[in-house]
Amino acid sequence: MTLATLIVTATKLAGVLASVTVAANAFSFSRFKRNNLTPFESPVDDSADVLAQFNINPTSEGEKGFFFGLATAPAHVEDRLNDAWLQFAEQTPCDHPDSQIAGGTTESADAILASAGGDGGSQPAAPPPPPPPPPLPDREANKSFKRKKQLRIAMEAKIRGYEKYEEIDQEPNPSEECHHSVASWHNVPHPEERLRFWSDPDTELKLAKDTGIQVFRMGIDWTRIMPDEPINGQRETINFAALERYKWIINKVHSYGMKVMLTLFHHSLPPWAAEYGGWKLEKTVDYFMEFTRLVVDCVSDLVDYWVTFNEPHIFCMLTYCAGAWPGGNPDMLEAATSALPTGVFNQTMNWISIAHSMAYDYIHDKSEISTAIVGVAHHVPFMRPYGIFDIAAVSVSNSLTMFPFMDSISEKLDYIGINYYGQEVLSGAGLKLVETDEYSESGRGVYPDGLYRVLLHFHDRYKHLGLPFIITENGVSDETDLIRRPYILEHLLATYAAMSKGVPILGYLFWTISDNWEWADGYGPKFGLVSVDRSNNLARIPRPSYHLFSKVVKTGKITRSDRAQAWNELKMAAKEGKTRPFYRAVDKRGLMYAGGLDKPIMRPYTARDWRFGHYEMEGPQDPLSRFSRFILRPFLFTKKIKPSTESDDELVLDPI
Repeated sequence: MTLATLIVTATKLAGVLASVTVAANAFSFSRFKRNNLTPFESPVDDSADVLAQFNINPTSEGEKGFFFGLATAPAHVEDRLNDAWLQFAEQTPCDHPDSQIAGGTTESADAILASAGGDGGSQPAAPPPPPPPPPLPDREANKSFKRKKQLRIAMEAKIRGYEKYEEIDQEPNPSEECHHSVASWHNVPHPEERLRFWSDPDTELKLAKDTGIQVFRMGIDWTRIMPDEPINGQRETINFAALERYKWIINKVHSYGMKVMLTLFHHSLPPWAAEYGGWKLEKTVDYFMEFTRLVVDCVSDLVDYWVTFNEPHIFCMLTYCAGAWPGGNPDMLEAATSALPTGVFNQTMNWISIAHSMAYDYIHDKSEISTAIVGVAHHVPFMRPYGIFDIAAVSVSNSLTMFPFMDSISEKLDYIGINYYGQEVLSGAGLKLVETDEYSESGRGVYPDGLYRVLLHFHDRYKHLGLPFIITENGVSDETDLIRRPYILEHLLATYAAMSKGVPILGYLFWTISDNWEWADGYGPKFGLVSVDRSNNLARIPRPSYHLFSKVVKTGKITRSDRAQAWNELKMAAKEGKTRPFYRAVDKRGLMYAGGLDKPIMRPYTARDWRFGHYEMEGPQDPLSRFSRFILRPFLFTKKIKPSTESDDELVLDPI
């Protein structure tokens, strides 16, 4: 065989393989589209004056009611809390190793916890930190040293925070930018105070009560109750005063006329548990159950809804697989093998599943309220591929995160909690920023239809168990408040539409009351119905969305006029080319970087109609698909949908 013949044969074989690959991916995309992206007829009558009516006041005992609520968590709002997140945020990578904490404070966790919890939180805050240590001598500062250099990579699907490192010999560069563990934290006033919910819960509770909500979701921080590892069940390590303070706060919630939804684990692992490996080891289950027993024995008669774990797969991925959250510190081998059946992800999720089941049984055994309802808050985005070659990435991600955890605990649930924020478009190993889509400040695609699709999907899978659903979190980061107002209404319409299709939904909790600390993104993204002036003693300023949400909660209605007003104001901003903050950096391929930004970039509002039932899904956007559509366009005959003759602009709108 001549060389030319060999080359021709190899070329033909490569062509056949390429054709088969394209055909297989096109078939997979077509099947995915048929199962997940098929347009649906909205159950909501857009022409009605009242688009949705929630039954907030059931008249009989057997009648199904619906509640509204607001959600928060200890790590977001509690002051005087020296938890793993505060320690993580205070780390400054460019500091000398002897001074890991910003400002040079060397005060131990025990000292701060003693001042915060000695009498349940009434003592003064910890004293100001000592001055930072002197700089290194020149001869030391100029030494070559070995350190971990962070490489910026695109945001990996579902692991929003994946960072790679390499060890290199490097000369220190005084002008090199320090990448803080938590963005937009060091550049805001008094970040450690969060929202002072521990020392002053009334401010948040009054704001919550004035909206008219029926349920307030809060948490109890494990670290505050157990500041030290309780080796051999040592009772002296328990902060009983803090436990009593939490009981006092829960009673406060009831005094405002609200029921309590209590979260036991909300992304905050005690630092002492992180030191030995945390949820990678079985003994963490035992320690968590000691914590659970303490809480249940103290407040079981005061809690109406229990959340044992909030978004555990997000915590495990970002902590143990990516190392982007405190307490994980995986090495490269552990990170590379994390998604394997025996990898650290399944390992940690297994222990959390066992811990949930044990907590579920204990709560039901000890609860004085026979109707105690126990579940988890499960994070579910609507995930779709950017192009035909991204189906595999979507399938792998969904196979890890969508159902396995819920399947493993399905017999130990009284409800399924859904945390839904938006859609994620996968392109390769990254999250794609689609220029025609609307996004929150933290990079989540706004897509109300996705909540409807997710609820139907989960109900279809678990309806044999007869489990109801609760929207345990739904919200959007939007400092301008122009996106948030239609966001609330459209996602409530999606919830109402799912209920009309037979999905049993008990209630809806919005995230959150006031702008607060948003995990590794710090104080950048603004999720609150109420803005917070951190330079003015944390003064609260309710946004227009606060009043709109209150109106919906108190009436149980979503009206056509309210929907039109909220949407038209956003549409006008887009038409005028206005911009708003965006806390994600984007590379030249349109992939979002993992970390947040200390200062936002500005992004324009989009013209896309993303209202519930109006979003028109695009086809695959990879270069091959776009080129194919361009070639075939002259031969395709598509019927263009005639727009509605009814104009929302013609409605007479009353002020909120």
